[in-house]
Amino acid sequence: MTEAPADLLFTGGPVLTTDPARSRSGALAVRAGRIVALGPDADALRGPRTEVVDLAGRLLLPGFQDAHVHAVFGGLELGQCDLTGTTDLDEYTRRIRAYADDHPGAEWIVGGGWAMETFPGGVPTAELLDRIVADRPVYLTNKDHHGAWVNTRALERAGLTRYTPDPPDGVINRDADGNPVGALQEGAMTLVGALLPEVTAADRLAGLLRAQALLHSFGVTAWQDAMVGATNGYPDIADAYLTAAREGLLTATVVGALWWDRDGDASQIPGLVEKRERYTVGRLRCSSVKIMQDGVAENFTAGMTVPYRDACGGATTNAGLSFVDPIALRGYVTELDARGFQVHFHALGDRAVREALDAIEAARTANGHLDTRPHLAHLQVVHPDDVPRFRRLGASANLQALWATHEPQMDDLTIPFLGGDLASHQYPFGDLLRAGATLVAGSDWPVTTADPIQAVHVAVNRRLPGSELAPFRPEQRLDLGTALTAYTAGSAYVNHLDDTGSLRVGHRADLVVLDRDPFDHPADEIAATTVALTYVDGTLVHEG
Repeated sequence: MTEAPADLLFTGGPVLTTDPARSRSGALAVRAGRIVALGPDADALRGPRTEVVDLAGRLLLPGFQDAHVHAVFGGLELGQCDLTGTTDLDEYTRRIRAYADDHPGAEWIVGGGWAMETFPGGVPTAELLDRIVADRPVYLTNKDHHGAWVNTRALERAGLTRYTPDPPDGVINRDADGNPVGALQEGAMTLVGALLPEVTAADRLAGLLRAQALLHSFGVTAWQDAMVGATNGYPDIADAYLTAAREGLLTATVVGALWWDRDGDASQIPGLVEKRERYTVGRLRCSSVKIMQDGVAENFTAGMTVPYRDACGGATTNAGLSFVDPIALRGYVTELDARGFQVHFHALGDRAVREALDAIEAARTANGHLDTRPHLAHLQVVHPDDVPRFRRLGASANLQALWATHEPQMDDLTIPFLGGDLASHQYPFGDLLRAGATLVAGSDWPVTTADPIQAVHVAVNRRLPGSELAPFRPEQRLDLGTALTAYTAGSAYVNHLDDTGSLRVGHRADLVVLDRDPFDHPADEIAATTVALTYVDGTLVHEG
């Protein structure tokens, strides 16, 4: 019996499978959204109605998967006051003024994307904003979303004065007299953020669809949204995903990481179980729980094993925060694991990484090695003693590779303040690989670009495209194949999308065609690669 012809055939170029048993092929055939043949077998399935894509030397590979992204929030911010892509204060001023002028009826000016390195000590002031917009409150998050810049009108709306105490999980930046200066860190953001005008369900859905189009343009076919649930003044975005999934608007496959209320306890777990059932529809599955264990290094809230230094290089007593009690964390993770949840940690400092690994170890001891595939995101500082534990515990290392480079936030606001040997333990991608850890990749967009190619460039080169600075810890470089595999097969693994991430017969035809084969070009040209075509289940969702 003759096999039916393919619906779609790729030929005339290299096919990177990310399958160790067959790393490259020369053709690939798709029928009914699934891969049905590779190599000469694929060519044999050409029929009169087969759509043939001539790769013409371009590289075909599995669709990228982003294992840590905030898609809806990124899409919302695309429609707000956008300060991304620059560190120039004059440009911030121009954009804020232009946005305010273009939105005269807006009660608040809301947006974000500013860089800490623009301001002395990483702390902007209300005075600067008051010169631009004084008649309405302004609330602008920084690019890592762990701090907010507000004007005097916003401080007044929130009733913040020298007598307002810092919340347990945040900091109000103050002047010498104790008065708020206009910058809020971590949990203190909520003091103003809770007053923002409501983001409507229609706004959230529009943000998701904007984000989906952008992610598809970067070759991303699936992702894990790292914050499904209201927190720090941000709305719950689950309704946007649920509507898109039910109405067939969701073309990507999405895993939602349900937000763990760090002020709560195990009593929230039954509610998470209910949400997992309610928010698993079509291409959406909310089977992960996100626990934010610490903050970020730039505002000294990342949990470290050694205290931070002060601006003069002297010792301090501040070693950052643990948002969840480390002992209680072990019990929470053990129960979540027993109920079949994946746990997705924000763990940036080495103490937070250790606390997360300790919690996973407790779960493994109590429950055995269930197929829950926990992962730790960010991993800026990892103590060498903890590197081998990733493989032993089956904990995946979720890399935001674009951050592993010399740039002002690293060189001016991080390295000088890291005590002990912490600076030399940053972003140990190579060590994790050599220790046998499973590497996965994510962007944390809108913190940084959602373009996987830019992150892969830094993972391989350990410096930004076009940078003339020395590579950052070059011994921790990844080779190009490993970096691409982290962004495909690795992320597919933590997303439990086992029929994606590599190109094998029977797998879903989630595919990306690059405009070239980056293996044929120097490593410092990786970032020049762009996405030509993106397919989900064999259907074209982006053409560059």
